[in-house]
This record gives sequence, C-alpha cells and structure tokens, in this order.
Amino acid sequence: MSEQQFTEQDWRRLLVSLGEDPDRAGLVETPSRLVTAWKHWTSGYTQDPAELLKVFEDGAEEYNELIVIRGIPVYSHCEHHLAPFFGKATIGYVPNGKIVGLSKLTRLVNCFSRRLQVQERLTIQIANALMTHLEPKAAGVVIRCRHMCMESRGISTEGEETVTSAMLGELQPNLALRTEFLALAREA
Repeated sequence: MSEQQFTEQDWRRLLVSLGEDPDRAGLVETPSRLVTAWKHWTSGYTQDPAELLKVFEDGAEEYNELIVIRGIPVYSHCEHHLAPFFGKATIGYVPNGKIVGLSKLTRLVNCFSRRLQVQERLTIQIANALMTHLEPKAAGVVIRCRHMCMESRGISTEGEETVTSAMLGELQPNLALRTEFLALAREA
C-alpha cells in the first residue's frame, strides 16, 4: 500500500472549505508553503535518536556530577488539534563514563518535538532516549510550554504554562540529587 502525501491540492481544498479563495494574491503560494512547513514540523518521524546522540568517553572518565542544559527551545504540535505548543526544556544527566555533545541534546528535543505530540509523552521520550543511548546514572527532563489549543480556543486562557518532568535512574530514589537537578532546572 503506497503512502499518500498531503499535497498542495489538499491544502487548497482546506482553504476553500474555510470559505477562502486559494487563488487570491495572499493565498496563491500558501498551499506550497504549507507542504514545506509541515514536512519541517514533522521531520522528527524520520530521525533516529541513536544516530543523534554522539557519545564520547574521553572527558567523562572522572566526571560524576550533573550536567544540565537549560533553555532548549521546544516547538511542537498537539496531536489533538494540530495546534502549536512551545516553550523550553531542561535536560540533565549524571554520566556513567560517557558524555554526549551538548548540541546533541537540542537535536534530541527537536527529534521528538517535531512529531505530533502531547507534552507528557514528549518529556518521557527524551528521558528514555537518554537512558537507552547514553546509559547515564541518572537523567532528568523538565519541559515548560504554552499550548495554543488552550490559549486560542476552548478555555482561551492566555499565558498559562504546563510543566512536565521525568526523573529516571538515580534521580528517582536520591532526594538530594533530585533536589539539585530541580534547583538547576528552575528559571532564574
């Protein structure tokens, strides 16, 4: 069975169904732009987290404290309404003889956020990928996002932020380590 791609013609049909004229000046190129935009916004489906996380053993042999990256941009689309949600992620881990290139953590967030998502799943997918491919002693993820499905429709509350977290490995039973990670993840 061949995959059916959503084409410019499909976007034109959507515009017509909304009561718009896809041939008017401002919309002529919109179907083409939408095809390109949605390929980008859903490009995470074609990415493999294992390939993104380049692991180094050099430099990690004696380091056994938290490594935390804050302020990683999150841009995703809710799977319920296809509405955007956006915010910031914080990722932390305690190495177990291996570290990862810091830019790879941003790429990992992009890999999972560029899929149709719910924030809860996004959070645990990032944490699980770290545990699987980096094999750290601990991994933690905190994500704070605003959801347009809440702000622009439904309850229409502007500025509310949803916060999710995942704590795996030694972050679960070790209260001191957990507290340190959450303090480092807190916004200044």
